[in-house]
Parts: sequence; structure tokens; C-alpha cells
Amino acid sequence: MSAPAPSTPQTPSRPALFERAGNFWQRVSEGRNIDELWKQFTADARSSYGFYGKDVDWDEVNKLPTWKRPLRVAGQLFWAMMNKLTPARRVLVLLALVMLLMSGVKFQTGNTAVDINLDFLAALLFLLLLSLELADKVIMKRDLEIAREIQTWLVPSEAPAIPNAEVAFHTRPQNSVAGDYYDAFYPLNDGAAGGKLMLVIADVAGKSVPAALLMATLQASLRTIASEGPRLSQLAERLNRYACAHSLGGQRFTTAVIAEFDPTSRTLAYVNAGHNFPVVRRGNGGTDRLSSSGLPLGISAEASYPSSSIELQPGDTLILFTDGVVEAFNSAGEEFTDGRWLNVIRSLPNLSAEDSLRYLMKSVEQFVGATRQSDDITCLVLRTK
Repeated sequence: MSAPAPSTPQTPSRPALFERAGNFWQRVSEGRNIDELWKQFTADARSSYGFYGKDVDWDEVNKLPTWKRPLRVAGQLFWAMMNKLTPARRVLVLLALVMLLMSGVKFQTGNTAVDINLDFLAALLFLLLLSLELADKVIMKRDLEIAREIQTWLVPSEAPAIPNAEVAFHTRPQNSVAGDYYDAFYPLNDGAAGGKLMLVIADVAGKSVPAALLMATLQASLRTIASEGPRLSQLAERLNRYACAHSLGGQRFTTAVIAEFDPTSRTLAYVNAGHNFPVVRRGNGGTDRLSSSGLPLGISAEASYPSSSIELQPGDTLILFTDGVVEAFNSAGEEFTDGRWLNVIRSLPNLSAEDSLRYLMKSVEQFVGATRQSDDITCLVLRTK
């Protein structure tokens, strides 16, 4: 009986190779098409250039002859990146660069030519540096995601039920955590009995973690003070004194609009502490602005905050927003501006609060395009019935 012939390894068929390649690309790109990936890369590159470009001495560069400027800018950008690394990692970068420069150099020793090729070692050093930086980023991202999750507990996830009105809100932080704050709640837990609804929007000076920490303290202080039932002006003054005690001498101030809405009479009492003027879009298409009545919180402990009021009619829409909306810019460096925002509000169709909010935010997103946002964006819409 003859022995069976040894089996030959089966090579994957062409369709199987294509399927594997497709699965690999799907995993790498997360299902995004080329156009989306290019837009993301463009936004990342522009953001990175702006980040490192802050360390370039442009006054010095502009004094140089035109032909010298690119080299000087490249050198300063290189050192700007190097200064962001730890000393040990700077040494790794320099070693890798030296190896790249030495690669291809030939030495003649008698009749023997020695060709130095350190490309592979340089690539390994760059890969090691990338892995170290990526590990730092992953750890920091995980911590920021936890902070973001905690921050979401401090703001309402669902709109409260309001007699004769409805409310919607949206926030999009520039980074994982934000310095913007919005709220809509019944301070005395009397919503079912027709009590007054408190509406708040605030913007802490600064970005990311420091601003988010101050936002958390502002939220806790506001909720505590509001539960005691003070008049609106007293609430703002007490909140300001607390903010002054934690503002590092006025460096960490907060702009805010604090309002009380009476669902029965549709009266809105408000205090504007140096914040962007909210807009009331009337049912007939007209607009009113809620002007500032005091300094930002945290500037002066002696500041006063007189309250004002406005009567809302069925079909009116109140729009509170932070400066990230009107200061958003597109790829050409143009700002969205308050004037353009007002035009969008005037063109607002007769929609629900949620749909009105979606309409407003879509106008900003279409203007910005793929450009990475430069600030937190927050908007709150109240529509009366």
C-alpha cells in the first residue's frame, strides 16, 4: 500500500485576500471614507500647526529675508516639538536623526568599502518614541473620559417637563471636558405644582480640566444656594462672592446668565453676568436681546446684579448660548459672528424646542465644516406654548 502524497499548503484565494484586506482597512479607518479621513487629517494638521506655531517668534521671522524664513520657521517648529518631550525622549529623537543622517555614508578601508545603514535602527527608535507618547496619551484620554463621564452627571441628561413650554439643550466640548455649564431645574422641587424653573448657562474662563473643575464647583454652589429660595439678584451676588474666593484674583472668572421662568405667567426674570446677550425670537419674527446687568462672576466681590424681566408669548423662543457659537471659525479663518447667528435665529421656522436647537446647531456645523472647534459650544433653547 503506497503512502499518501504529502499535502501542499493551500494559498488563500484572491477573493479571500481581498476580503482580509477589506476587513483590515475597515478596522484601521473605522468605516470612514477617504474624503472623511482627508478632512480629519486636514483638521488635525491645521490644529497641530496652530499649537506648535504659538512658540514661533513670528516678529523675528518677519524681519528676515524671504528666502530665510522657511528654514527659521522649520527650526523653531522643531524645537517647539522637542520642548514638549521629556529630556530622555529628546535624546531618542536626536539619536534617531543622527542615525538617519549617517545612513548611506561609505567609508573606504584599504580595498574594502564599508556602507553604514542605520535606517532600521532609526525606525525602531522612532517607533519606540511613538509607543511611549501613545501610552501617555491613552492614559490621559482614559482619565479625561472618566472626568467627562462625571461631568455629564452635573448637567441634565433629559429636559424637565414644563407647563406651557419646552426646553432643549446641546453642548459639544472642545476637548474631552468642558468649561461650559448649562442647567434647567426646579430649585424647590415644585415643578408639578407650577413652580419656577431655573435656567442657567455659564462659561468659565479657560479650557479643559481647570475650567471643568471650576464649572463643577459653580454647579454645586448654584444648586445649594438656589435650594434656599433667595431672590435672583441675591443668588447671583452670593454666587459671585463664592466665585471671587476661588478665582485666583480674578483670573478664573465666569460669565453667566441665570434666569427664572414662571410657566403660569410666562415671565422670565434674569441676571446677565457679562455673558453673551441671549436672544428672544418672537413668534412674529422679531428679536429681543437680554443685555448684561453686571460683571462676570469672580471679578469683584462687591459687584451687584440687578435682575430684569421680560414677558414671553406663546410661540416665542428663548436662545441662550456661549461664545463658542459666535466665535466658531471655518477653514478660511472667518468667524461665525453674532450677526450671522442673529440672521439664523430670524430665519428659524416654527419648530419645537428640540428641532429649533437642531436647526441652529446645523447652521454652525455647516459653516465650520471640518475645522476643529476652538472653544466649547453650548446652546439652550426654551420655547413657550
